[in-house]
Amino acid sequence: MTATAQKPAFNLNMHTHRLLSDEPFFAALSRRLDKRATTSVPTAGVKVTDEGRFELVYNPEFMERMVEECGNTKDNHDNPYRWVRGILMHEFYHLVYGHCTTRKPEGGMTKVWNMAMDLAINTHIPEELPPSALVPGRGPFEEFPKGLTAEAYFNLLNDNEQPSEDQNSEGSNSSSGDDGEGEGSGSSSGADGESGGKSGSFDDVETLDDHSGWGEAEAGDEGTNQQIAEERLKDMIKKSAEEANKSGWGSISSSTREAIMEAISTKVDWRKVLRSFVKASQKASRRSTVKRINRRFPYIHAGKRSDRVARVAISIDQSGSVSNVMLAAFFSELEQLAKYAEFVVVPFDTTVEERLVYTWKKGEKKQWERVMCGGTCFNAPTEYVNANNFDGHIVLTDMCAPKPIPSKCQRMWMTDSYGATQPYFKTHEKVLEVTV
Repeated sequence: MTATAQKPAFNLNMHTHRLLSDEPFFAALSRRLDKRATTSVPTAGVKVTDEGRFELVYNPEFMERMVEECGNTKDNHDNPYRWVRGILMHEFYHLVYGHCTTRKPEGGMTKVWNMAMDLAINTHIPEELPPSALVPGRGPFEEFPKGLTAEAYFNLLNDNEQPSEDQNSEGSNSSSGDDGEGEGSGSSSGADGESGGKSGSFDDVETLDDHSGWGEAEAGDEGTNQQIAEERLKDMIKKSAEEANKSGWGSISSSTREAIMEAISTKVDWRKVLRSFVKASQKASRRSTVKRINRRFPYIHAGKRSDRVARVAISIDQSGSVSNVMLAAFFSELEQLAKYAEFVVVPFDTTVEERLVYTWKKGEKKQWERVMCGGTCFNAPTEYVNANNFDGHIVLTDMCAPKPIPSKCQRMWMTDSYGATQPYFKTHEKVLEVTV
């Protein structure tokens, strides 16, 4: 009598390893996650632990069932692991979009919000998921457009959902995500869900992946765990993106890639830095005055009065690639700073025409304008500033020219997003993105 061969246990490592060839970004992100098999969740999910760490939990029986059911379908007979890969990608997308950290609705976690998040994710990977997944254009969401955000799907769900018979309503549509459907922070949303009915009633729509750990980081000391989790996630995504830039991004769209890079970039308030730079450039001009008492020799010697002033050069790149919007935003901020410093505006292209240089005095209002055209050479304004004894030098430009000669005073660069992230030359001086 021969013994029945025992089916091997579900091996998650095998499935995450398969991501390497087709989904390098998700493979890199997967390596940075803790993973735990458990029967305490019915399906799978990502969670933030009370230590501020990220964990992928999964029910091995559910995952194995997905392999079997996928292999039994006609389209996936040769690729029975497709749905598991899709479920893993779905969970990783939750992290990328900040669903379990920063991106939560005012009313808290509700069933409608869970559905909206899944629709926003699954619109990117509809062919990677089981037929019952919550996908725009499919099942009860047949009339929903593809490619929207979770917030947009949230509004659509509220606009389309009809009140159930046991709700105390007067026939009006539900207009809030925190209506009777809310399930709290322990509610679930689905990489895989049962679909039923047409759009207009979502009472029978069940979501399956588990989000029960999405509130644990907030339970820490005054949100400290939440802050730790957010910073840790940002670092994980940043390192995964760096790897993907070398090996490829897989199925991730260019728009999603841009959103990821935007999310992990360090945001600096250029206006605050500009103010600090101008104030730091101030020098004290001291003079004697009998109106001020000398603290050391009162009524014997005259006191001293210090007037802190700064003479800052503002070099404006006149090339057409410097946008009017950036110029307008920059000049608007300079108006606010005119009370701290005297600005000397230096238009330049490949040269500096001294007849076009003017002084922006305290209290004056100025309108930006283009007075030159041509290429760009940073040596020209630097030589002018070095020869005229300035306390600081700010260059507004797109950074598209060779590295200039050294500056005798502190120099800072103001530029657009492209110039800040992909400058023509490298420098240790401050480079700030002017956002509007």
